[in-house]
Amino acid sequence: MKRWAVGAAALLGLALAQNVTITYWQYDFKSKVEAVDELIKRFQAANPNIKVVHQTFPYDAYQQKVASAVPAGQGPDVVNLYYGWLPTWVKAGYLQPLPDSLAKTVDSDFISMVQAAKVNGKLYGVPTAVRSLALFYNKDLFKAAGISAPPKTWGEFVEVGKKLTLKQGDRYTQIGYGIAPDGQDHHLVREVLLRQLGGRPYSDDVKKVTYNTPEGVKALTMYTDWVKQAGIGVPNFFPGNNGYRDGFIAGKIGMIIDGSFAIGTISSGAKFNWGVAELPTERPGARKANFGSFWLHGLTPQATGEKREAAIKFLQFLTSEETQRYWLEKVGELPARKSLIKDPKLSLNPIYGPFVLSLAYAKATPFVDETAQRKVMVDAINRVLLQNANPADSLKQAAAEEQKVLDDFWK
Repeated sequence: MKRWAVGAAALLGLALAQNVTITYWQYDFKSKVEAVDELIKRFQAANPNIKVVHQTFPYDAYQQKVASAVPAGQGPDVVNLYYGWLPTWVKAGYLQPLPDSLAKTVDSDFISMVQAAKVNGKLYGVPTAVRSLALFYNKDLFKAAGISAPPKTWGEFVEVGKKLTLKQGDRYTQIGYGIAPDGQDHHLVREVLLRQLGGRPYSDDVKKVTYNTPEGVKALTMYTDWVKQAGIGVPNFFPGNNGYRDGFIAGKIGMIIDGSFAIGTISSGAKFNWGVAELPTERPGARKANFGSFWLHGLTPQATGEKREAAIKFLQFLTSEETQRYWLEKVGELPARKSLIKDPKLSLNPIYGPFVLSLAYAKATPFVDETAQRKVMVDAINRVLLQNANPADSLKQAAAEEQKVLDDFWK
C-alpha cells in the first residue's frame, strides 16, 4: 500500500506538470545568455512536458522591467537577480520563499557565502555559481617590459603599472591598469583595500556605515593615487560600458581587476597570452581580502500551482552539479557547491585557481540596496578622480549618504 501511494504521488506530480510553460528572465550578458539557451534545450529534452521561455533585457533596464511587470501580475516565473538586490526585492514583494527542502540543500551542499540568499531566515534564491576577484594581466606586455611575474604587493603593482604605461606626447597609447570605479573597483575599495588595511565597511547588523575612518581614507587615497600620483590608470581610457575589460582584450591595458565571470569573455576575445593572479596585499604576508558575490535564481509570485512545480524543477536543474560544471566551462564562474569547489584540479588550475583560493577569504558585501550603495561609492571615487576632491572629504560625504540609505531601509 505504501509503495502504491508513493507511485500514485509521482504520477500525480507528472500529471500536474503536463504541458506547462514557464518564463525565465535574466539580464543580457552574452556568455550567460548562450549558456541558459543550451541548458533550456537539455532541460526540455529531459522534461518534454515543460516549456521554458527565455527572455533577456539590458542590464540598466532590468530591475525596472521586473518592478513594472511583477506587481502587475506579469513577467517571469523564475528570475535571475544579483544577491545585493535581494533585500529590496523581498521587501517589494517580487519574490516568494523557496521550499524548505531547497533551503536544507543550500545549508548542507553550498558554500557559506550562499547564506546571503536568505532574508529573515528564509531562502529566496539559489545560485548556479559564485564569483571572486583576481588580477588579469597581459603576459606579452609583461615580457616586453621585462617584468617576470605578476605583482604580489600594491607597491609592486604600482611599479609594474608604470612600466606598462606608454605615452606619445600627451596622449596615452597604453596604460598599466584599467581603472574602473563602476566596474569592480568600488568593491576593490570597500571590500579589499579597506579590509586589508584593518577596516570594515559596516557594523555586524548592517545598520551603520563604519568606513569613515583613517583606514577608509587610506584605502580611497591609495586607490585614487594610482591615477593622481602614479599615473598608471586613465579614467575612460577605452570606450564602452566595460571599457576596462574591452581595453584589456584589445591589448591596450596591462592589468585589470575583474570577476571570474569575465574569464569566458576574455578567453574568447584576447589574442595574446594572459594570466590570472590573486590580488596583491599591502605587504608580503599581510592580511588578504576579496569580494565575493553571486547571481541567484528565485521564484516570483507568478509561479503558482503547476507552474510553481515546474519552476522549482527548472531551478533545481539550473543549480545541479552537472549544470555547475557546464557553467564553469562556458561562463567561467565558479561552482557554488562545496563538492565541486573542493576539487584540487580546480584550485591548481592556472586560470580558475586564484579565484578559488580567494573564496576562503572573500566577503559578500551585505547590501540592503546595492544600486544605491554602489552609486555612493562610485561617486566618492569620481569626486576625487574627476573633481579633485580631497579623499577624506569625499569619503565623509559618502558615509553620510550611505547611512541615509541604510536608515531609510531599516526604519
